Amino acid sequence: MLKHLRAVVGRILGPIAAFLLRIGLTPDVVTIVGTLGAMAGSLGLIARGELFAGTMVITFFVLFDVLDGTMARQAGTTGPWGAFLDSVLDRFADGALFAALTIYLAGQDENVAAVAALACLVLGSIVPYARAKAESIGFTATVGIAERGDRLLLTLVATGLVGLGLPPVLLTVVLVVLAVLSLVTAVHRMLYVRRQALAAQRVDPAAGEGHA
Repeated sequence: MLKHLRAVVGRILGPIAAFLLRIGLTPDVVTIVGTLGAMAGSLGLIARGELFAGTMVITFFVLFDVLDGTMARQAGTTGPWGAFLDSVLDRFADGALFAALTIYLAGQDENVAAVAALACLVLGSIVPYARAKAESIGFTATVGIAERGDRLLLTLVATGLVGLGLPPVLLTVVLVVLAVLSLVTAVHRMLYVRRQALAAQRVDPAAGEGHA
């Protein structure tokens, strides 16, 4: 879902990206500013119960995640470093959001929702780690139900709507569903890599013997 939105937003932000490059800003700076802004919106607003304001701040800074890529393409500086930095900082932003939701929901005695938010926090780190580890040992693990962008979009929409007055159960349902989808994705990736490892071992018995 978000992939298509990113392409559209990227075209809209093209002139802004060109302007920022002209005044000397780099894609890395925009990536870092976007992450810090998103974390501030989460920990400074959502954790304190300012759900709608926090959602608006995070949504604004999420645009930086598209803007930095547009800048890199215009400058011809796309490469592994930018992709690495963007991926690592995404974990900071996502972690701050779900940590903030956990803090807020626990304070409201919304225990089921708080546990689901905590599960999203943990599993949101395991899912990309499974892919990265698989690729580091020569396999692939791109399978899964909901991508990171889709999880983020659903969480922000639910959080913003609850901030506007909708029942908190909406956020509870969304977080529980996302936690389940993340768990399914993590297990799916593990099984997917296991099948590849077993296939490789049949070809080369020495393959797949190591344990980290």
